[in-house]
Amino acid sequence: MRNSRREEGRRPLAPSSKINQRRNQVKKLQVLGPGCPKCIELAKRTEEAAKAAGGDFEVEKVTELNKIMSFGVFMTPALVVDGEVKVVGKVPNVEEIKKMIS
Repeated sequence: MRNSRREEGRRPLAPSSKINQRRNQVKKLQVLGPGCPKCIELAKRTEEAAKAAGGDFEVEKVTELNKIMSFGVFMTPALVVDGEVKVVGKVPNVEEIKKMIS
């Protein structure tokens, strides 16, 4: 009787297959802020960085205070990438944002 997957002629999932699946997913970018000039600038730079990076990105502007606070953010603007807070209280340049979202 054969017990292992390899003996049955089945191979375990290759790690590269998982990586390719992640690459096909859309990254969610959220700009947190009430709409102040710095928040608007971060949103603009985030959209520029997403276009320059060339991947599939969804950019969302979060202005509701309760939602902003649910991320543990108490100072704006802030940038969240796939649920992870990357920047709080400042507006990084486009190149810095590209590194964060890649």
